[in-house]
Amino acid sequence: MPARLAQSAFTMFSRHGIANVSLDQVASHAGVTKGSVYWHFKSKDELIKAACVHYYRNTHRQMNAEIAPVRDPLKRLERALRRSVRICLLDEENRVFTMDIWSLSLRDPEVRRGWGQFYDSVREFYMGLVQAAALSGQMKIDDPERAVNLMLEAIEGIKLRAMFEPQICSPREESEIVKSLLEILGCGKPAARAA
Repeated sequence: MPARLAQSAFTMFSRHGIANVSLDQVASHAGVTKGSVYWHFKSKDELIKAACVHYYRNTHRQMNAEIAPVRDPLKRLERALRRSVRICLLDEENRVFTMDIWSLSLRDPEVRRGWGQFYDSVREFYMGLVQAAALSGQMKIDDPERAVNLMLEAIEGIKLRAMFEPQICSPREESEIVKSLLEILGCGKPAARAA
């Protein structure tokens, strides 16, 4: 039941914004009573944190499923970036939820810690993909950590910009965004091979 409530909370928060959703609405969406929500969560804050955990786990699960069938390191990296663009930028509901979480993290150290841990795990995931592509000789990268940090910062910057220019996060722009992110990572520069 707590997992179902967290999923319903995430869905409702994503669609309407955290401030605009009551526990009654989450309960109704989950098909339970408000009392059932309070049985598992003492407050809306606890439910928000559970929705965050749901989001973090679901995002990792979906990303791993997306790249699992691909063996080529550079294609794995490109597929992961394409998935990130779809989730983080093209999915407006996801943008609503993550922007709300950013706002909450300014005031709530626990939300900030959770987001920080999630962000660190995403960074490590991309570091592994970039290093695998570099080791395969498909790209040259002098400082993988710096490049991954810049790429992740670019995604977050695009997400912020989309609040004012929503047209930049459209399916029509997807390929250009992915191409730009790959360029930040140094793709297109083949590694020097030993003779």
